[in-house]
Amino acid sequence: MNNDNNHQEEDTRPFVAPCHNIAPSAPLRWLRKGWQDFRAAPGPSLIYGFIMVGLSYLITAATWWFGNMGLYLGLISGFVFLGPILALNLYNISIQIQQNQTPTLRESLRQARHCMGDALTYTVIMIVVFLIWARAANLIYIFYPVNEWHWNDILLFFGVGSSVGAVFCAIIFTASVFSLPMIMDRRTDMVTGVITSINAVLRNKLALFLWAFLIGVCLLVGLLTAYMGLAVLLPVLGYATWHGYQESIDASEWEARFELPHQRG
Repeated sequence: MNNDNNHQEEDTRPFVAPCHNIAPSAPLRWLRKGWQDFRAAPGPSLIYGFIMVGLSYLITAATWWFGNMGLYLGLISGFVFLGPILALNLYNISIQIQQNQTPTLRESLRQARHCMGDALTYTVIMIVVFLIWARAANLIYIFYPVNEWHWNDILLFFGVGSSVGAVFCAIIFTASVFSLPMIMDRRTDMVTGVITSINAVLRNKLALFLWAFLIGVCLLVGLLTAYMGLAVLLPVLGYATWHGYQESIDASEWEARFELPHQRG
């Protein structure tokens, strides 16, 4: 009897979690909250950040010795595809802060395991998309070589590469911006999370465009600082994404994984 009631309750849930109307300037507030979380947990944040910096250097070294500029651009842009998966632990650090706990990476890893099944499904899909993009970046390098580094060739290469990459990034951003935070927050499936994320982006195009732009600026700053800026910027972006999800998505129809104070705006 209880099983029938559970199935009935599950069947009455909406196909997608409702989305609030987001003010165009909301992403600036998310960044501010992300910075506050970084200051509240500098140790775990910097550990995570420097791990990402180390991976960036490994990618650069590998492409320097074995690849080319096209491969490099494809691999380094993997942050856009795989970043949300890596940020699962950051979401949980924000959760620990909201619970008035002392945030630790160990606890965040333990909690992240509860949603690892759906996260791994998402990871497999993202890896496939990422490999397609890496291959596309290599093909762009073949058709638009910059071996002699003439300005015309460089501008054409980056122009074509940026255009193709923007299409991939837009698709991934739309599907992932709020899906994994929802999986971390609620006992739901990845399909619902992805559809919820897409719905939120389509309903709040201006705010989410600004958020995507801010993410791009932060990644560019990280590149211009020889990746060292990523040690701070990536954790801040992860925390900010969590707060953006909390302000934007009403997932109350699904069972919560954590006891959290209500936050919005």
